[in-house]
Amino acid sequence: MSTALNSLIERKRHRYEDAGFAPTFMPEKLFDFQRALVEWAVRKGRAAIFADCGLGKSAMEMTFAQNVVEKTNGRVLALTPLAVSPQMVEEAEKFGIHAKRSNDGKIESKIVVTNYERLHRFDPADFVGLVCDESSILKNCDGVTRAAVTDFARKMSYRLLCTATPSPNDLIELGTSSEALGYMGFNDMLSTFFKKADRKTNSRKDEFRSGVWRFRGHAEQHFFTWVCSWARAVRKPSDLGFSDDRFRLPELVTRETVVRLDEPLDGMLFTMPAVGLHEQRQERRRTIEMRCEAAARAINSHANPAVAWCYLNDESAALKAAISGAVEVSGSDSMEAKEEAFIGFARGHIRALVTKPEIAGFGLNWQHCAHQTFFPSHSFEQYHQAIRRSWRFGQTKPVTVDIITSEGESVFSPTSSANQSRPSACSRTSSRSWARPTHSSNQHLAVFRLPSRHGCKITTHHRQVRAL
Repeated sequence: MSTALNSLIERKRHRYEDAGFAPTFMPEKLFDFQRALVEWAVRKGRAAIFADCGLGKSAMEMTFAQNVVEKTNGRVLALTPLAVSPQMVEEAEKFGIHAKRSNDGKIESKIVVTNYERLHRFDPADFVGLVCDESSILKNCDGVTRAAVTDFARKMSYRLLCTATPSPNDLIELGTSSEALGYMGFNDMLSTFFKKADRKTNSRKDEFRSGVWRFRGHAEQHFFTWVCSWARAVRKPSDLGFSDDRFRLPELVTRETVVRLDEPLDGMLFTMPAVGLHEQRQERRRTIEMRCEAAARAINSHANPAVAWCYLNDESAALKAAISGAVEVSGSDSMEAKEEAFIGFARGHIRALVTKPEIAGFGLNWQHCAHQTFFPSHSFEQYHQAIRRSWRFGQTKPVTVDIITSEGESVFSPTSSANQSRPSACSRTSSRSWARPTHSSNQHLAVFRLPSRHGCKITTHHRQVRAL
């Protein structure tokens, strides 16, 4: 290839110059890798930090915001999932940063912390910077929240996105982060780096969810080079060349309990395996009482903090009734009631919490809790985010997760052999390999019968997960 052609290609390559400034504020309490990430983000101006759970994203976000405040004398708005804003303010105080919560749109500090659900109460003209905690909320290309956040930040010079799961389903979801930062738009990214795998005409929504987009033949390396121009992905400090001595995950023990129905459906002579989505849902409802009884038995066997994750309202109500001292947080609760329960659990006032991954599965730090029960679903992201509320850097105890499922849904259990061999959506790049825990080969199987009037059989698989 000629020198002239190489020069032409370099000129047309997608790169973004730094639009920030040299940091003026850097707390001594930050770890070395955190200081490196903050300095890069501040100099970049508009950046994304994709760091694993427990690596101190809150501290980095608040330090970024304080630098913007000191440079511009303007205000910065920090958006968090529900009930994370008190945690964010407390983290800011640890580093000598003044930040205040606002639930009604009133501005009483240079750094204002609120929830995504309350963004509509604020005027973008009042701020020069935006920080988004758990920015994977932007992944849905058609989402209302994504559109609201992108429009809100459109004219802001300083933006920071932080999350541990930037694109849990497909690489094309990184386009929504790029657009929110003011770089290449989502559709422009698709046309530049991807092509449709077939010539069928689908709706826009179906196309984005059916995996029909593939890299263009020349584009894969250029795509990741482009992503690295505005984002940094970190599983542990050694990814940046720093020591992991203070960042080692504790042991994770997963115990799978499979409930088997002995009674066939009406009109059937034998119990048949649930193979379709309709049959799986039917089986899930038929086994609610048995699965909840197994979860309650596991949590009631000790007096330590525990979380019971569920998906159906009937499951939530049954768990609350069966678990001693449990508090239920459901979707119908007010935002204030949810925040009160989550804060109470984090501070040790509530021993057991019953809730759903879509309500409390993002952003919350529950290092004091080392036991969870989980009813699996088709979403690995929800499982990953749910267990990482407890299994994270900073956790000092081994974490036990009891996965309780029925035979029809056991294939979708995160501990099943099918899911262990399933590659992650972004497995082709090492920057995304943190998305799945690494399981060791040490396994043993125990079969027992649960004393129950249902006469069901329970099979428990114990899998040990090595500390990273």
